Amino acid sequence: MPRHHRTGRSLLTLGAAAALVAAGFTAQAQQAAADVPLDSLNATATEAASGLDFPTALTGAGDGSGDLLVTEKKGTVRSYHPDTGLAEQPLLDISDLVTSESSERGLLGVATGPDFADTHEVYVAYTAVEDGAVTLARHGLDDDSHEVLLQHEHLAANHNGGQLAFDSEGLLHWGIGDGGMAGDPDDNAQSTDTLLGKILRIDPSQQCGEQPYCVPEDNPFVDDSEARSEIWTYGLRNPWKFSLDTADDSLWIGDVGQNAWEEVDHLAADQAGANLGWSCYEGTEVYDETRCRDGEEYVDPVFTYATNEDGCAIIGGHVYRGEQYADLADGVYLATDYCSATAFAVRETSEGYESATIGELPEAPTALGTSEKGEQYVVTESGGLYAVGFEEAGTEG
Repeated sequence: MPRHHRTGRSLLTLGAAAALVAAGFTAQAQQAAADVPLDSLNATATEAASGLDFPTALTGAGDGSGDLLVTEKKGTVRSYHPDTGLAEQPLLDISDLVTSESSERGLLGVATGPDFADTHEVYVAYTAVEDGAVTLARHGLDDDSHEVLLQHEHLAANHNGGQLAFDSEGLLHWGIGDGGMAGDPDDNAQSTDTLLGKILRIDPSQQCGEQPYCVPEDNPFVDDSEARSEIWTYGLRNPWKFSLDTADDSLWIGDVGQNAWEEVDHLAADQAGANLGWSCYEGTEVYDETRCRDGEEYVDPVFTYATNEDGCAIIGGHVYRGEQYADLADGVYLATDYCSATAFAVRETSEGYESATIGELPEAPTALGTSEKGEQYVVTESGGLYAVGFEEAGTEG
């Protein structure tokens, strides 16, 4: 039963370098960050706001305003700006459409498209009040319009996923868990005829037939009549948080483990149809031999840590692409864990990947996000919003 082992890719491809220069980075800062030993970094967190009600996701508005959009589990979106703080009134309230009675249900994701400044439309992912179905919808902030784009039955309360993110081409990615319960009893993650246990990729700017979105022609299963064409990658347990690196559109996924291993996966922008292994594998170890398929190539995670030793549930994060800490952390992927709040750093090198523990973030983190300019934030279950920074630890003599 072969296992596909990734080789390291150069971080600074031509496309990545062009994107970084366009974002205001300098070659000197990039090189300075690459020269900083990863284990000499320390992640910091400074409280920016409090009073959120169980925040679940956050993202930059992307319209030049500098606003952050923060989802609250009950079904509201709040707006935060560094100069004016947390807005008292919700930007959006769809609590009448959302069921949040269990710990993993609610309003779980928010994203703005490249035309947000003109349309004032946001995309939201939530569990529907009627039956708990995982739901992707487009909501107009100006006219309070609400259009459901895609739904999928989800009987169990856990493993809903919910993260949303647009890539540089304006294509929307949505993560959905394997359907819940232990061990993926229905083998959803390995089955391409269901959206469960997947990350999807669609074009919501167009309509194809009666479908309120189109499927990109280069999606891996568009020509497979027995598979769901929206699937981009599969073999996931619960991709609670993933992100797209703004430098190269590569996909970083924090996939929550069963009982043994939490993992981070990294896929190149053109790595369509990657099988991340669950529930044949958990991390790099076989979880259920009966789910392993002869001849199948499973993509290895680039980082794992032990569940119940170093935490309990990974909170996937982002590659740092901001300016404030560029000379220290450019190219560093930061993740954390809901129970331990450990700050985990992963960096791709010319030889593969390196990782380090670089401190702790505030207690019970639920999501990491970035501002429009690439600066990082973390929210906590207790309602705090913190600006994340980096510093180089002192060297003992």
